[in-house]
Amino acid sequence: MEAHSIDGVSSQTDSKFYDDDGHVKRTGNLWTTSSHIITAVVGSGVLSLAWAMAQMGWVVGPAVMIFFSVVTLYTTALLADCYRSGDPISGKRNYTFMDAVQTILGRHYDTFCGVIQYSNLYGTAVGYTIAASISMMAIKKSNCFHSSGRDGPCQISSNPFMIGFGIIQIVFSQIPDFHKTWWLSIVAAVMSFAYSIIGLSLGIAKVAETGFKGSLTGIKIGAVTETQKVWGVFQGLGDIAFAYSYSQILIEIQDTIKSPPSEAKTMKKAAKLSIGVTTTFYMLCGFMGYAAFGDTAPGNLLTGFGFYDPYWLVDIANAAIVIHLVGAYQVYSQPLFAFVEKWVSKRWPNVDKEYKVPIPGFAPYNLSPFRLVWRTGFVIITTIVAMLIPFFNDILGLLGALGFWPLSVYFPVEMSIKQKKIPKWSQRWIGMQILSFVCLVVSVAAAIGSIASIVVDLQKYKPFHVDY
Repeated sequence: MEAHSIDGVSSQTDSKFYDDDGHVKRTGNLWTTSSHIITAVVGSGVLSLAWAMAQMGWVVGPAVMIFFSVVTLYTTALLADCYRSGDPISGKRNYTFMDAVQTILGRHYDTFCGVIQYSNLYGTAVGYTIAASISMMAIKKSNCFHSSGRDGPCQISSNPFMIGFGIIQIVFSQIPDFHKTWWLSIVAAVMSFAYSIIGLSLGIAKVAETGFKGSLTGIKIGAVTETQKVWGVFQGLGDIAFAYSYSQILIEIQDTIKSPPSEAKTMKKAAKLSIGVTTTFYMLCGFMGYAAFGDTAPGNLLTGFGFYDPYWLVDIANAAIVIHLVGAYQVYSQPLFAFVEKWVSKRWPNVDKEYKVPIPGFAPYNLSPFRLVWRTGFVIITTIVAMLIPFFNDILGLLGALGFWPLSVYFPVEMSIKQKKIPKWSQRWIGMQILSFVCLVVSVAAAIGSIASIVVDLQKYKPFHVDY
């Protein structure tokens, strides 16, 4: 039996295995960091971009997409500089987003940050459970259509698929910490490119077959009411915001990067690479999806069954989504696991004991009874919540709205102003405050649109009874 601390702190200071602060030595680099970011960013959100484009049209849609990519890149650079306090090379490390907020802005801010951040991380886990089940149902329904015809009896319940995804996550949730998920992020990042390329290819093929669709202003009044049009635009803003949102785990990703060079320098390079690649994919998938389906673009490009054939290719894409979401779920859940386990280990020091379990042919596994029980409980509760609220598009929009302004804009801007001592009412200060206010308005609008859609959906569903 051997005990270790859950948050990775050890009294050993062997420079070969530990950093100068006593934490396990970091091994992350540009490529593992980029994989984490791509896994976090290129998620199921890419599949709703054609629908978001349909709400806004060819003028506003691309402009909104470019706006969010530029804002994300700018605030990522601000946040990356907050990883260390004081000297950017040797200053005190902030291991989490909350640590950075507490160190730079003060304790009364970190509670607000923690509630928003960890609620958003939990909500993302719920959203990914829903998204994975929809893709698994789509595979079964696609095969049903192929064997029974499009008018065949192919109603499918989501519950068994959510439970199956939950069982998979119980296993992967036993990965001890974020540092050890690098391989899962690489697999997930490859899968995200796979299904994005398939969706893009199918979109191009459909455009070649039926011609270029879509309009400058999106869905026209008449096809929908004025109120529905407004709600749709608001919700589309939320979907695109969610598609770029990863700031809530940026500091945690940065904490995996080895130094030298400075963590901020590597993070900024990785962010430029990752955001550049994902924006290109987003535009290609969103534009071609809208061009293929026009104003009738489905809320989830692959699972809306705009594509029936070739069914095997759609099946491969949906399988890639599920594999990707297994990794993305962990990327978003690991910071939440670490936060709870660190708090518990401080309150009850003996709870974090680990026991070596021999595995033939592999290194012994360090089993923590507390980690096993708590993380299993987390996954079970998350799965139950997902079964209660399976509104894929609306959940995407609401998550994007709730997390985008405070985590991606407000805190990075305020921390940068404080850290760099930017004078109040200076040109730069005014510009940063205008950016923050504009993003707040966007977030509020997106939240209103998503809540309105959820209210409509709630009127026609029964708990634990969802057919697809």
